[in-house]
Amino acid sequence: MNQVSLRTRVGVLAALVAALVVVLVSVAAFVTVRVNIMQTLDSNLLQRASAAAQSELADPQQLATIPTEVLGAGDIRLALLLANGPAISAEGAASAPPLGEDELEVAKGDVHSSARTATEDGVPYRVVAVQAGPGQALVIAQRLDATQQVLTKLGFALPIVGGVGVVIAAIAGAAIARAGLRPVDRLTAATERVAATGDLRPIPVEGSDELARLTASFNEMLGALAASQEQQRRLVADAGHELRTPLTSMRTNLELLAAASRPGAPNLPAAERAEILDDVQAQVAELSTLVGDLVELAREDAPMVVHEPLELAEVVSRALERARRRAGDVEFDPVLVPWTLAGDATALERAVLNLLDNAAKWSPPGGRVRVQMRPVDEWSMVLEVADAGPGIAEEDLPLVFERFYRAATSRTMPGSGLGLAIVRQVAVRHGGAVWAGRAPEGGALLAMRLPGHRLFT
Repeated sequence: MNQVSLRTRVGVLAALVAALVVVLVSVAAFVTVRVNIMQTLDSNLLQRASAAAQSELADPQQLATIPTEVLGAGDIRLALLLANGPAISAEGAASAPPLGEDELEVAKGDVHSSARTATEDGVPYRVVAVQAGPGQALVIAQRLDATQQVLTKLGFALPIVGGVGVVIAAIAGAAIARAGLRPVDRLTAATERVAATGDLRPIPVEGSDELARLTASFNEMLGALAASQEQQRRLVADAGHELRTPLTSMRTNLELLAAASRPGAPNLPAAERAEILDDVQAQVAELSTLVGDLVELAREDAPMVVHEPLELAEVVSRALERARRRAGDVEFDPVLVPWTLAGDATALERAVLNLLDNAAKWSPPGGRVRVQMRPVDEWSMVLEVADAGPGIAEEDLPLVFERFYRAATSRTMPGSGLGLAIVRQVAVRHGGAVWAGRAPEGGALLAMRLPGHRLFT
């Protein structure tokens, strides 16, 4: 069954359901018609018998002299059954109606009337009996040939009509399945196209039913995948651009040192050799920082897995200790408040440290950096890092958190251009946001908003 297509299975299921319904309806219709016909026939015969029992036909002497035509039916047999004697038939009748215990009980007065189907000489009769005075019963029997012919025709007609209905239901089920599964076919073709070509174009959406919503959800997935691929391509392109300059410079310096070390080459002055070595070491450090930031940014691009309750003030304190060790004579003035949230402590500490390092890099010698945690409302808090440096130009404010972005004034300074991008990634992963502005101290103000709640002691 697993090898059969869904369209075929839907058509077969529709045919089976239709067949079951047809069988149930046919049986119910046949039984209902048969019961109604027999009830109508019994009612008619009982009325005739009751009328005959109250007429002169109840007199045995008169019954023998009255022809059966007075009953208006040549296929009717009539007899007067005595409880302690034989049955008396109407004159001209071929024979008495089929008699049995049921009719005898009516003659004895045990029951008021009876009705049954009996067969005589292969001919079916419907036999009814009513009391016709003490110790006798009037019995009327009518042939069932015509009635059985009607029921036989009905028994043949219902299966034929039902079979036609099953065929129509199967065709309709297949058509409905074909129309209903057309969006699924488009989804299948789209997934096969994506797997074969990598083409992430959205699928046209038609209607507003469940399959249309499924198509819209699939388009959203394709859009997210396309955005992720574009982000990866941009990251690789930007990383290659940033890596090219230090690698080229390092290769030039190493080639110069290798050329000076060859036999017969002019000696390289010690001062120049030391300068070249210092330059190589600086380039190695720059490459190490860049690679580390790329790894961190790639890790932040993955969905955050670690969710644990943590105290943000403790995270900021640890980042401050690390920043002070490498900030030289720059001072940090922290204003911390208790704030609890669920997240990744390592990622948050790295983001806060990047903000502090950026502020220390742009602060003048002996400058001070304000680090302030400021609750905005009951469920959100802003961490502000403000320096006293030259600040950020207005045209650069929307771009400072972009990957590898560097303002014109910072392109000669050390750094990978990824530190603030990591800050934004961490904030977004924790349900927050970042922005840049101008601080009251005159320098740059970098802010990171995070959700959570404040603990009161």
